[in-house]
Amino acid sequence: MIEADGLPPLGDVIATHGLDAKKSLGQNFLLDLNLTGRIARAAGPLQDVTVLEIGPGPGGLTRALLSEGAKKVVAIERDERCLSALKEISDFYPGRLEIIEGDALEIDHRSLVSGPTRVVANLPYNIATPLLTNWLECDPWPPWYKSLTLMFQKEVAERIVAGPGSKTYGRLSILAGWRCEADIAFDVDRLAFTPPPKVTSSIVHLEPRAEPLFDANLRSLFVIVKAAFRQRRKMIRANMKGLGVDPAALFAQAGVEPSARAEQLSIEEFAALARTYESLKHS
Repeated sequence: MIEADGLPPLGDVIATHGLDAKKSLGQNFLLDLNLTGRIARAAGPLQDVTVLEIGPGPGGLTRALLSEGAKKVVAIERDERCLSALKEISDFYPGRLEIIEGDALEIDHRSLVSGPTRVVANLPYNIATPLLTNWLECDPWPPWYKSLTLMFQKEVAERIVAGPGSKTYGRLSILAGWRCEADIAFDVDRLAFTPPPKVTSSIVHLEPRAEPLFDANLRSLFVIVKAAFRQRRKMIRANMKGLGVDPAALFAQAGVEPSARAEQLSIEEFAALARTYESLKHS
């Protein structure tokens, strides 16, 4: 039997190559090519871009990306068992799939691509947040990628797009919102995976802003946000002790209410605190 894209069904590929998902690698495979096609389309036009994919596994999303017209896909795969299955896809799409064996957390992604690039990935759950944080922290800005279209546990996805006042609003929300426009494209039922995870997943699409939403030094913003959320239930003034600057001056000059809690502050207010902290630190 051959699928519409001309390659064998993914279930057959998994059986042929002995690709039982490994929990230690955070593997949950998507076998529905209609669903992987939907993920590929959520990334935006692919015809004139290189796509960086992390953790392709047996290649379900890889096939969708190529079928949807990606000029080139660069796929980073840590599990050597998957390489032969991915090689078959590469042979089917000559010159359009480059397979990199290695740990995505240890590879310089920017060095693997050139020209317009979109990152599209069904991320292994155990490395999803560190990877996103690395992409959002990259310097210089705007970054080397045009967009990020990524799968997360729904709980993490909600943290990424959360706004002030939400119980899920936190450091990841602020970093993502400061540097990108982020939206949840759609949810993916747990039963769509093999094996099914315990939670629902969500596809998040992030478009980098030309400039961060508000002026602030990245490292100073990290210091302020980390301190602010140290104890969520406390007023922010209690969390800002120990930063090496006068807390009263910090709040007064930034124009931020010291009795507020961290989850109530906007990204604009966090940026103001970061700028003031930077100024006070060097005064």
